[in-house]
Formats: sequence, structure tokens, C-alpha cells
Amino acid sequence: MHELVTFVQVVDAGSFSAAARQQGMTPSAVSRQVARLEKMMGVALFQRTTRQLRLTEAGLDVLEHGRKMVAAARATLQAAEGHAGAPRGLVRMSAPKAFARHVLQPVLLQFLARYPEVDVHLMVVDRLVDPLREGVDLVIRLTDTPPPGMVARPLLPVRQCLLASPDYLASHGAIDHPEDLMSHSCLTLGEEERDDRWRFLSGSQVAEIIVTGRCAVNHSEMRLAAIEAGLGVGCVPDFVARESLAAGRVVRLLPEWTVDSNYQGVAYLLFPASRHIAPKMRVLIDHLAGALQSPPS
Repeated sequence: MHELVTFVQVVDAGSFSAAARQQGMTPSAVSRQVARLEKMMGVALFQRTTRQLRLTEAGLDVLEHGRKMVAAARATLQAAEGHAGAPRGLVRMSAPKAFARHVLQPVLLQFLARYPEVDVHLMVVDRLVDPLREGVDLVIRLTDTPPPGMVARPLLPVRQCLLASPDYLASHGAIDHPEDLMSHSCLTLGEEERDDRWRFLSGSQVAEIIVTGRCAVNHSEMRLAAIEAGLGVGCVPDFVARESLAAGRVVRLLPEWTVDSNYQGVAYLLFPASRHIAPKMRVLIDHLAGALQSPPS
């Protein structure tokens, strides 16, 4: 294999002496390695002249296959290096859209600046991702029941906030119980027929109502903008609402009630169980856990 690598380097460098300089060898040592390769193969690889090297027909064939073998060997070494030593290589992960935009993005930017040898391919989707079938290393999923057979590291709790603007409440009246929402304009997702059925929990109490409204939008930031504009009452995840609540653009309603929604629970970091976790994955897992396990102030 050393002889084949040397042969490829001689061709790429254009001469025995240039290849020798690249390898830290003498030109005679490089020439001997190529001669051994020719002897093993039983063919001449070069037509040697006083001015330049020319490949024989056999040499051209060997070069084509040799480059593929050298590239494969280098890729194998790089793959092995990704599982030992310093963190480097590509990590593929997925996360829900709103969570990725509001929570994950700044943390990932910090990580990429801190680990310049690690690349991240982030797949932003709201559907359930199967890490084994889809070749994803890390999955962030919002759930109260992480799937069996996976390592599940909790990152932070996620809850839905029921919101309205101060101007809307001033003109439409206070909301003290979920049933009051039936007389208000409510913003739904508009994805499924049951999206107009809102369910609330408070201890042992359960309230399920049918709401109506002028606007339905399945994008949390656009729904928040509609709420701020006074179009009605709506729900968005707490991490989407945080800035608007702090600025007083919206008011949280019925805080003693929990909105029963699929888009809440705990944000878990999921990955297949393994005795050996590559350094590139370990540093990303630790970085995400360190940055997100305590909710932002």
C-alpha cells in the first residue's frame, strides 16, 4: 500500500523529487518504492525520459484504481479519527421548527464557534424522526414519554401559553375560566378538524370547549404576531412568547390551567445507546445539556 501511495504522489507531484519532498524522503527512496510496485505488478508504470515522466497504458489504469484506493483508505482513517481523539467530523441532528429557531439556534452557533472541527447538519421538521432509519445522530423531541431503546437526556420543560394583547382584553373583557373563551375570537392552528377543540387541565378539573375565530395559522411566530395585533386569543410555546411577555405586548391568561397540547412536555435529546460515543457527539451532547438544562432567565 505504501508503494501505491507513493506512485500516486509521484504522478500528482509531477516528479520523483517533488514527491520525495512532500514525503520527507530522498528521490532514490521514492524511485525504489515505485520500482518495487512495478516488480510486484509485473508491468512498467512510467516511460522514463530525461525531461519528464510519462505514464504507460498500464500506469494509467493503475493510477485510476490507485487513486480510488488511496481516497478510500484516507476516508477510512478519517472515519476512525472521528471516534477517537479530538472532536471532529459531521453530526446530523433534528429538532422541531419553533424550538430550533428560538432555543437551539443560538446554542448551536456558540457550539460551532467553540468547536471549529465539528460540522452540524440540522434537519428542522415537526414530524417524528427515526434516528436509526434516517441516519440522524441526535434528535430533539418534545414529549412526556421518551421512546424506549434510546438514551434520553432532558433539556428543558416546554409549555403552551394562552395569550391575548392588553388592547384586546380591554375591549373584549376578562377571561377567568376556559369556558369564557367560547365568547372570544380564538386563533387556532387550522391543521385538523379537532383544532377548534381546546382542552384544559387544572388538578382534577378538565374543561373542553369549542372555540371560533377569524384567523387560523399553524406557525407559532405568525400566530403570536396576530395575538399582538389584537386579533384574538391564542396559544404559543413559552419560549416563543417569552420576549413578548417581558415587553408587555401580550398577557398570559389562565396560568392555573394547563393547555393540553401535543407540542409540549420536556425537550429531550435522544440518541442510540452505545458503549462508545464519538467525541464529536459527546461534546455536542454536553454543550446542549449545559446550555439548556436550566431554563433561560
